[in-house]
Order: sequence, then structure tokens, then C-alpha cells
Amino acid sequence: MNIEVTMKEETAVLRPEGWLDTETAPALGEALDALPADVKAIELDCEKLAYVSSAGLRQIVAAYKKVNGALTLRHVSDEIRHVLTMTGLASRLTIEP
Repeated sequence: MNIEVTMKEETAVLRPEGWLDTETAPALGEALDALPADVKAIELDCEKLAYVSSAGLRQIVAAYKKVNGALTLRHVSDEIRHVLTMTGLASRLTIEP
């Protein structure tokens, strides 16, 4: 999985591409672990993300915990939004167009 990581001040912007599943979720975990300790927020740009499995959801929760809830998901497809809604995560996450 290709994950572009950029910084906007104290916000890390991660742009994963493809499927976030059992095989690729560890790459997102590694990207989260590699973020600077002073990161205050994470923005997950889902524009090029096609699918999220339960393993991917675990990494999204890990990102949420890493920044004490200061996680924003952007450009979430209807399919991924449905998964987030069905699991109850949509009510806890900030999801923006």
C-alpha cells in the first residue's frame, strides 16, 4: 500500500491508496508509528481508498487514540462511510467531505 504522509504544522495528513485490509493495514500502522511525537491531529484523506476491512478499522481506531480523538477523515466514499456507520465509528469520528 502506498501512503503519502505530509505535515501541516502539527497535523499529519495521511493519504492511503487502494485497499486497507489485513495485508495492507500494517503499513498504515507503521506510518502512524513513524509520525513525530508532537503530532496533535491526524487527517486521513480517503480519496484514493477503495475498501476498509476490520483490520483497517483497527488502524483507524489506533489513529484516533494516538491523537486523543483529533482525527478527521476526508473524502470518504459512500461504501466506507457505510462500514463506519454500521460499526458505530461514524458517530465518534469527524468525517468531512
